[in-house]
Amino acid sequence: MPVPVQYQATGRRKSSVARVILRPGSGQRQINGKPFGAYFGTPTREVLAHRPLAAVEMSDQFDVLANVRGGGVSSQSGAVSLGIARALLVLNPELRAKLRGAGLLTRDSRMKERKKYGQKGARKRFQFSKR
Repeated sequence: MPVPVQYQATGRRKSSVARVILRPGSGQRQINGKPFGAYFGTPTREVLAHRPLAAVEMSDQFDVLANVRGGGVSSQSGAVSLGIARALLVLNPELRAKLRGAGLLTRDSRMKERKKYGQKGARKRFQFSKR
């Protein structure tokens, strides 16, 4: 039995981690066993996650299977987007210029800032009283 051709990559955003598998197919997209639309809820997040395939005009050529853990739904869509873009590079390194030009290969390094001691939160202080 021949092994199916597939391309794997990992994408991260905030505390979300997405393991993405691209397989040649009809364009089906699943995250944690659910369709993109049902998982993300809003079309905006679905479009954000689908941007790499749209940028290289391969939307209907590959099936996307993704396992996502951690973070919120919005950061998970960013993680899936980066994972798809990296998997496309494994498939064809010549797509790098297109994906880089669209800003899809940059890992967004912004993370939640930690809470500091002696303060109410990361930036917020306790109320100051002069008297």
